Amino acid sequence: MTKGLTVAEEYIVFIVEPDWDPSQVSESEWTDVMRAHQAFAQAVRDAGAELLGGDALQPPKMAVRIQPATGATPAVFTDGPFGEVKEVVTGYYKIGVKDAAQARELAAQVPTTGHIELYPVMDTGSMS
Repeated sequence: MTKGLTVAEEYIVFIVEPDWDPSQVSESEWTDVMRAHQAFAQAVRDAGAELLGGDALQPPKMAVRIQPATGATPAVFTDGPFGEVKEVVTGYYKIGVKDAAQARELAAQVPTTGHIELYPVMDTGSMS
């Protein structure tokens, strides 16, 4: 809880869009997208919620899939891209909200050419 905001729940908002290559985005397109995301950040503040984090992600060709080590088998690292990909997570936000209804309302305002996936964050602080 910060700056007098009441944050009771946290959510991760995944932005899922067609596979993309940021090197193919024009400067004007990038500017328009950034303005739309700035407007979303302002809508979160205006709603009395809090933007706790977020970023755009590099495309799948920059990703690494890791199969963790098990017993005597070492970890396996596979460079992306991973097969035929039609949609990828291109970015995310972490938001602090008063309730699930506010999370849904705000997530619906995230600018995207794809869709949004909204996940509540598990409170692991109370686990022992």
